[in-house]
Amino acid sequence: MGPTREEQSRKRKKKRVKKMKAAIAKLIPVLVAVVLIIAIGGIYYGRTLIENVYYSSERKDLNEYYELFDANDVAVFIQNSYVPEKAKYINGACYFDLDMIGTYFGNRFYVNSEEAVVMYTTQTDIYEAGIGEENKSYSVNGEVKTLETAPAVLYKEEVLISVEFLKMFESFAYEFYPTPNRLLLYTQSVTYPAAVITKETKIRVLGGVKSEIVADLAAEDRVFILEEMEKWSKVVSTDGYMGYIENKRFEKDGDVAKTPVPEQVADGYTPILMEGVINMGFHQVFSQKANETFESSVKDAVGMNVIAPTWFRVQDDEGTLEAIANKEYVQKAHEKGMQVWAVYTDVDYSVNLEGILGVTAKRRALIDRMVAYALEYGIDGINIDFETVKPETGADFAQFLRELSIQTHANNLVLSVCNYAPTASTEHYNRAEQGIVADYVVVMGYDEHWATSDVAGSVASIDFVEGGILRTIESGVAANRIINAIPFYTRLWKTENGQVSSEVKGMSAAKKWAEENGVELIWDNMTCQYYAEMQADGVLYQIWLEEEESIQTKLNVMKTNGVAGVAEWKLGFEQAEIWEIISAYQNS
Repeated sequence: MGPTREEQSRKRKKKRVKKMKAAIAKLIPVLVAVVLIIAIGGIYYGRTLIENVYYSSERKDLNEYYELFDANDVAVFIQNSYVPEKAKYINGACYFDLDMIGTYFGNRFYVNSEEAVVMYTTQTDIYEAGIGEENKSYSVNGEVKTLETAPAVLYKEEVLISVEFLKMFESFAYEFYPTPNRLLLYTQSVTYPAAVITKETKIRVLGGVKSEIVADLAAEDRVFILEEMEKWSKVVSTDGYMGYIENKRFEKDGDVAKTPVPEQVADGYTPILMEGVINMGFHQVFSQKANETFESSVKDAVGMNVIAPTWFRVQDDEGTLEAIANKEYVQKAHEKGMQVWAVYTDVDYSVNLEGILGVTAKRRALIDRMVAYALEYGIDGINIDFETVKPETGADFAQFLRELSIQTHANNLVLSVCNYAPTASTEHYNRAEQGIVADYVVVMGYDEHWATSDVAGSVASIDFVEGGILRTIESGVAANRIINAIPFYTRLWKTENGQVSSEVKGMSAAKKWAEENGVELIWDNMTCQYYAEMQADGVLYQIWLEEEESIQTKLNVMKTNGVAGVAEWKLGFEQAEIWEIISAYQNS
C-alpha cells in the first residue's frame, strides 16, 4: 500500500523548508556584505556630517602665532597690519630699535654710545637722554624733565627707544596688551564698523570652523570689523585679539573711531631761502692779502648774488678754526648786492674729524666758534665743505648739521652744505637729512675724474652732472633746495708708459693749449664737451673743454630739473663770456 496523502504532504513541506534554508544560506554572505557597506558608508557620511556641523576646539599656540620667541618680544600691528619686526617689553614699557623706527617713522635719533646718550634735534631744541633702565629723565636744551619709564635702554648691546619718548616727535597712538605681548599702533585715525557678539563664539586664525582658535568671545562683547566677507569677517576685539568670526555671530552697532591719532607733530624746519635763482661763486683765498682780489674776481660776474670765500679751516683735532675773514670784503660784497656765505672746510689740514664731531663738547664748541665768526664779520651764511667724512662718522656729521642749524636759524644765517655727486660710497653724508636741516644742498658737479684718477676723462660730463642732480632729488632733497656747482676748469691729461697724470687748466688756458698745439676740437655728444687729443714724444695728451656750449648744456639740465641755482668753482678760472650765459639762465 503506498504513502498516504498526509505523508506525501509532509514530505513536500520538508523539501520546501530544505530548499528555503539552502537559499537563505546562500544569501547570508550577500546580506552581510550589504550591511557592512551600509555601515561603512554610514560611518563615513556620519563623520563628514559631524565635521561639517561641529567646530574645531583646537587652540592656536599664541606665542607661535605671533612669533614671540623671546620673553620680551612684542608683536606689532601698524594700522591693523602685522609687521615682521618686534618691539621689546622692558620694565613696563615698549621699546623699538633704531632700524624699526627708521623703517616706519624715519629715524632722526642720534646715538652716542661712548657718551651713553641719545639725542633728538628739532630746528629749535635738542632733546637728550641717558641710555639706561634706571634713567627716566631727559633734557630739553638743558632743562631736565622726567618720564614714567626710561626714554632709552640698552638691550643685548642694542639701543632701544621707548614708544613714549618716540611719541614726543612722531604722530601716532597705540594700545598695548600683555599675555601675549601685542602692540596695536595707529599712524592715521581710522573709523571701523563696531559689532556686538550675539552668541558665544571664537576668534579663529582664518575663516572656517576648523581653523584654530585665537581667543574667546562672549555674548555682548564688542569687536571692530576690519574686513567683511560673505560668511566670515576679520575683526579685532576690545582686548586686542585679531582674527576671524562668523558673520552670523554678531550684529553691527554703528561706526566707531578706533584710537584717534593726535595731529601731526610739526617738524618745525622752515628754510631761509633767497628770492630768484642763485648764482654763487666760490672764491678760493688762502690769506688776508688774497681778500684784496675781491673786486678783480667779480668785475665780470654779471648776476652773481652770492660769493663764498674759503675763509675758515678746521686746523686741529680740537676743532680750532683758522680764520682769514675780512669785514671790508663783506662790506664791498654787500654794496654789490651779494650775500657772503663763508666756507668752513676740513680739506687743508689733516684732522681727526670723527674725534671732533663725535664728541659732544668739541662739536658744540666748533659750532659756537663758527657762528661767532659769522656774526663778528657780518657774514650772511655758512657753507660747510667737509670732504673727509668717513662712513663711521656719518651719524656724527648729521648731528653736527642739526645742531648747527639751530644756531644758524636763530641768527638768520643761511646754511648750505657741499656734497660730492651722490654715489654708494658717499651715502653716509645723509643728503635726506641735509635736505631737512640745511637751507641749501650744494652738489659739486665736477671731479668726475680727479687729480689722482688712474684713467683720463671728463671733469664733468653731462650724464655725470644730471645724474648728480637726479640722485640728490631721489635721496629726498627738494629740487628748489639744490644748488648745482659747475667747473670753471678742466684737466689736461698725460698718459706716458701707462702712467696717467693731469694738470688743472682754466677755461682760457685750456683753449690756448688747444690753439698753440693746433689740435682739432671735436664735439663729443656723450659728454657734451669739446674733446681734443694729440701725441707728442710718446705722450698721449687728452682734454675735455669747459666753455660756452658745455656750460649752456649743463644749465639747460639744471633748468629742466628746477634746481635753486648754480655755483661755480672757482672764480678766476672762467672766461668773461660765461657770465652772460649764466645770467641768461638766471633770468629765463
